[in-house]
Amino acid sequence: MKKVLGLGALLSALGISMPVQAMPYDTPDTWGGDLASRARLTGDWGGVRDDFARKGIVVDLDVYWMPQTITSGGRDTASGNWGNAIFTLNLDSQKLGLWPGGFLKIQTVSSFGEHLLKESGALVPANMSWMLPTVERDTGLQEFTYTQFLSHQFGVFLGKINAIAPTNVLHGDYTTGFQNTSLNFPLALAMVPLSAYGAGVVYLPTHDVTLAGMVLDANGTIMDDDLSEAFDDGLMALASLDVKIRPWGLPGHQNLTVAWSNKDRTSLVQDPSNIAGLLLTERFPRLGNPGPILSEILAAHPAPVAIPPVPLNKESETWAAVYSFEQFVWQPAGDPKRGIGTFFSVGVSDGKANPIKYSYSLGVVGKGVVPGRPNDDFGLGWARAEFSDDFVPYLRERFDLGLDREDVVELYYNASITPWLSITPSFQIISPALNKALDSNQNFKDLDTTYIAGVRVGIRF
Repeated sequence: MKKVLGLGALLSALGISMPVQAMPYDTPDTWGGDLASRARLTGDWGGVRDDFARKGIVVDLDVYWMPQTITSGGRDTASGNWGNAIFTLNLDSQKLGLWPGGFLKIQTVSSFGEHLLKESGALVPANMSWMLPTVERDTGLQEFTYTQFLSHQFGVFLGKINAIAPTNVLHGDYTTGFQNTSLNFPLALAMVPLSAYGAGVVYLPTHDVTLAGMVLDANGTIMDDDLSEAFDDGLMALASLDVKIRPWGLPGHQNLTVAWSNKDRTSLVQDPSNIAGLLLTERFPRLGNPGPILSEILAAHPAPVAIPPVPLNKESETWAAVYSFEQFVWQPAGDPKRGIGTFFSVGVSDGKANPIKYSYSLGVVGKGVVPGRPNDDFGLGWARAEFSDDFVPYLRERFDLGLDREDVVELYYNASITPWLSITPSFQIISPALNKALDSNQNFKDLDTTYIAGVRVGIRF
C-alpha cells in the first residue's frame, strides 16, 4: 500500500494536465483545533470526522462566493455575485477494510447568484465558475469516479469524469488562482466536455514520465446523468505525455495533450443562410456557449435565406493538440511547495468544427514567498484565444464584428486567512473578440476594453 500512496503523491507533484480522478486523499492528524488553525470551519464534529478519516471516509463542503464588477467597458457596467457550493465525498477502499488501491470520489456543484457573462462582452467566460454547473443557477453531478491502482506504475479509472479537475501545480485551480477561463485551461480544447461518462488509464514507465489516456462521451455535461445515452453520438479521446524535469535542480514538467473526437458536428463552414442553425445546434463546452450572443445580432440583422434551404454542412471528426509547461525558477532551500514559477501553453485545433484555432497562455505565479505569509499565492497571467477564420465569417465581414482574437490579462492575490478561509482579490483587463454589440434599440455600438474587478471568498466547511 505504501507504493500506492507514493503513486498518489507523485501524480500530485507532477501536475499532469489530464485529470486523474479519485486519488489517495491526505488528511490531517485531526480536523479539530482552535478556529484559527483547524483545517475546516466546522472542525472534527466531536471526533466523528477524525474517526471517518481513519476509516477512509472524507466529506467536504466548499463554498466560493465571487462578487465582481465591470468597472469600465464591456456591454454594460454592472455587478454580479455568482457563487458555487461544491460537495465532495472521498472513499478509500483499504481504510474501509476492503481491498488496497481503490478510491471512489463523488462531487456535486451548485450555483447561486448572478454572473456577468453577457455584460462583459467577452466570448470567453471571465470567470470559469460561471459555467458550473451551467450558465444558469442549478445543481449537477460533476464527478462520480472509481480509480483502482493495480501497481505503483499503473492505474485505471471510470465513471463520470470531471474533465476540468485542477491538476497543475502553478495554475489551473479556479478555486484559489486565476478566474478567467483562458488561464485555467487551453481553449484549443474547447470541444472537450466539462464532465462526461468515460474511462481512462495512467501509466508511469519511470519516475519522470507519465502516460495517460481517456475516452469521454462526446455529449457529456455536468447536468447529464443518463448513462444509457452515453456514447450515442461518438466519443472524445484524449492522450497525454508528461515529463518531469529539474533544470538547475528546480522542479518542472512539460506536457503534450492530444484530443480527437468522431462525433458528427456542425461545420463552421456554412452558407450564410445556415448561420442561425450553426449557432442554435452546436455547443462549445468550454466557451460558455457564445451562440446566444451572436444569435441576438443575427435576429436583429437577418442573413439571406436560401430557397430551397441549404443543408447544414457537417464535420465527421475534430482534433486539437496542446503543448504546455510549468517550471519553478526559484525556491527556498528545502521547501518544494514554495517558490516562484512560470507557465506557458500553446494549442492548435482543426478550426473546422472548433471555433478556437489557436490558444496561448503565459504567466508567473508565486507560492508562499510573501514575507510573513507562507500560505499566500499570487499570479499574473496573459492568455489569447484566436478564432478560426471559418467562424461566422458572414457576420464578421458584413458588420465588421472583429472576432479575430480575444486577449486577457489577470492579476490575483490569494490570501489564506486561515486553513479554511481564503480571500482572493483579482483584476482583469479583457480585449473582447467582438468589436461591437447591440444597444437597447438593436443598433450597433462599439465595444471597448473590459475591466473587471472582483474578489473570491472561499470557505471550507
